[in-house]
Amino acid sequence: MTDIGDFAEEDAPQSRHDEREVDALLYAIYDRRHYDFRRYARASLRRRLSLALTELCCESLPDLQNKVLADDHAFGELVRILTVPVSEMFRDPSFFLAFREQVVPELHTYPSLKLWVAGCSSGEEVYSLAIVLAEEGLLDRSLIYATDINEESLGRARAGVYPIDRMQLFSDNYFKSGGKHSLSHYYTAAYRGVALARSLIGSVVFSDHSLATDSVFSEVQIVTCRNVMIYFDRSLQDHVLGLFCDALSRRGFLGLGSKETVVFSAHAGCFSALPAREGWFRRC
Repeated sequence: MTDIGDFAEEDAPQSRHDEREVDALLYAIYDRRHYDFRRYARASLRRRLSLALTELCCESLPDLQNKVLADDHAFGELVRILTVPVSEMFRDPSFFLAFREQVVPELHTYPSLKLWVAGCSSGEEVYSLAIVLAEEGLLDRSLIYATDINEESLGRARAGVYPIDRMQLFSDNYFKSGGKHSLSHYYTAAYRGVALARSLIGSVVFSDHSLATDSVFSEVQIVTCRNVMIYFDRSLQDHVLGLFCDALSRRGFLGLGSKETVVFSAHAGCFSALPAREGWFRRC
């Protein structure tokens, strides 16, 4: 999900007045639109709000507040900017290689599997996991829940159609992750892009879900939430890891992004790292 470049620079000093305007905007969005960005990391959030001012042609945060409360399209654009829907198939191939080598052997012992991809963005990671499960003979007994707060991203994920010019990168990642075929085995050319196989899409349930405000909806054996919590402050990170601890069955698996960890969380005692240490943890 995340664009690491968003964290490349220190945030410029902000006045107390600016902070009050940020607080007012976030509370108004929560009160009127029921989206909760109040515990997002402030440095990144302010940069994203500055971008929103430019893209939505607003002079100030109060102007932005008025616009997004009155205009559904403008609000959708603000959600897009704040949630940073950036992803790719088999991103960080070593993460998926560790999944194949250290997690999949354990999954063969389960009669059925449920996975939760939290913050699924436009679906690339969802389908990457589905491909690995298919190659390991597990997809036919798996159900993948894919959730996000961005309805536009969920729509793209449900369609399973991606630009053809991204497939070379996706294919390179796939081979580095231990892929057993050609990635083209899983898609066909369509709509000036590529459409993923229906066998992959049919294994996924897409749904709107907020990690900030919604509760656990099912017991699962695997949760992945990669490059999402990096946008949250410490209290929200702890809250989210608590959700994952509650959702995971005993000895279930949690996959995080390369810049994320459970180590400093109030729920650190619920997890242990896998030997490969590629973002995979196991619930104790």
